[in-house]
Amino acid sequence: MHCFVYASQRKPDTYVWLPRREAFDLLPETLLLLLGELRFVLEVELTPQRKLPQEDTERVLANLAEQGWHLQTPSNETLSVCNQPNHNHEIDPTQTLARS
Repeated sequence: MHCFVYASQRKPDTYVWLPRREAFDLLPETLLLLLGELRFVLEVELTPQRKLPQEDTERVLANLAEQGWHLQTPSNETLSVCNQPNHNHEIDPTQTLARS
């Protein structure tokens, strides 16, 4: 699959993978607002055999096929929950969040 990768100008080491150049219409509006301006960084042919240094290739391909985009975040970031199908669930403001 041919992929286009964009870096978030607001969130360091955060990237969005897209199947088409500048296909920002595929991204949820809330994610676009969170990431801010996106800068093109890479065009790559991604196959299951290709190894990526920071991501699982099969997961990237699956997210691209299922939702049309993949969000790559630093390993200690919680934005990766956005790659889950139910990422738009409501947050209960009374719930206490535990941090490790």
